Amino acid sequence: MKKTKVLVVDDEPGIRESLVGVLEDEGFEAHAVSTAAECLAEGLTGSYEVILLDVWLPDIDGLEVLNRIEAEGGPERPIVVMISGHGTIETAVRATRFGAFDFLEKPLTIEKVSVVVKNAAQQRHMTLELREFKETVRWQVIGDSVPLKALRQQLALMAGTNGRVLIYGESGTGKELVAHAIHEMSPRAEGPFVLVNCAAIPEDLIETELFGNEKDGKQGKFQKADGGSLFLDEVGDMSLKTQAKVLRALDEGRFEPVGAHESIQVDTRVIASTNKSLEEEIERGNFREDLFYRLNVIPFHVPPLRERREDIPLLANFFLREFTTAYGRKHKELTPEAYGILQDYSWPGNVRELKNLMERIVILHPQVRIDARHIPLNPSRKAPERSMDRFGSLQEVRQAAERDYILRKLDETSGNISRAAELLGLERSNLYKKMRALGIDFR
Repeated sequence: MKKTKVLVVDDEPGIRESLVGVLEDEGFEAHAVSTAAECLAEGLTGSYEVILLDVWLPDIDGLEVLNRIEAEGGPERPIVVMISGHGTIETAVRATRFGAFDFLEKPLTIEKVSVVVKNAAQQRHMTLELREFKETVRWQVIGDSVPLKALRQQLALMAGTNGRVLIYGESGTGKELVAHAIHEMSPRAEGPFVLVNCAAIPEDLIETELFGNEKDGKQGKFQKADGGSLFLDEVGDMSLKTQAKVLRALDEGRFEPVGAHESIQVDTRVIASTNKSLEEEIERGNFREDLFYRLNVIPFHVPPLRERREDIPLLANFFLREFTTAYGRKHKELTPEAYGILQDYSWPGNVRELKNLMERIVILHPQVRIDARHIPLNPSRKAPERSMDRFGSLQEVRQAAERDYILRKLDETSGNISRAAELLGLERSNLYKKMRALGIDFR
């Protein structure tokens, strides 16, 4: 088994010799230097996993050395543990802020040094493993269901173009993931990918966010995405005023920052997404029809999780692996009963809800086998069956269809009763009565 390589940096010969001896006795491979210059020369080669670095050095302050290692060491830089005989809380806080794994005060004990170095090496290993895992699966659209295979086929056909894209899908289905995949597979992959959450930015700020501000010197997202892709997430939440300016930017390839008298020209591909029916928003006067046609050149539809239940085991295992790697936990396995519960659930929060559940399981449950007891899902939100044969009367079919439609509107509005009632054309009190009669949990 390969030994962990540790570099000791201290200007006192006795401490260097003592630490090297302790580390070698504990099974590490250790080397020592006395100056910051030697530390930087040795530590940035990529051969060391952990550095024990004294704060007080004769040539350069240890915290400055830490800063340089963090800035110049690259993704495989060593983990740094600061040591000092004159430690203060302020110094320890600064060291942690600059990226130190831990701060040890002299005199050092064998037990403390051994434990901290082992933990630092383990932390570095997990960080590198997680980075490798994420790079391997970066922007993958995971699933073997028919809808996901069709989506991947559409990505392969369309992503390589420069056409504008409009991605449809409920909240939490993975619209941002699809947007990233489109960008990564396009000729603009080397350019920037810039995201704007149109639903999260206040109305009085979104114009500045998109187009910049001449007075403040703020650069807008359209300009930051020049040569790359701009992702307008939940574009249906933009005001009509902002829509008009976006339309002009798309038509002309140029725009004027707020307060400016001259326009800026950009080469930006726009990818937009929405969890709304923009056709319905157009009828209500909330969305410009001409902007819709500019954005809807290449439409993508990301199906909700309840429509691709066969993908749930794949996604659940993917997220379990991601979080066990991130948190340094043992690999976990779901029992058949656990899979059954996951596949029977309606997933109003879609893939995002499944991901959050898997993270919670990894954090809360140390055991390897995860069974039905460990999956806290509301049984009243079971996924609707696909066959109508289970109903005994036409009235039951009507009630089931009505219940399913109300649930979908609640999912679309993230459980907002008032908004769902508006979409359904009902008074809020009447919607409550219907939900109660149909057995829909609204707590």
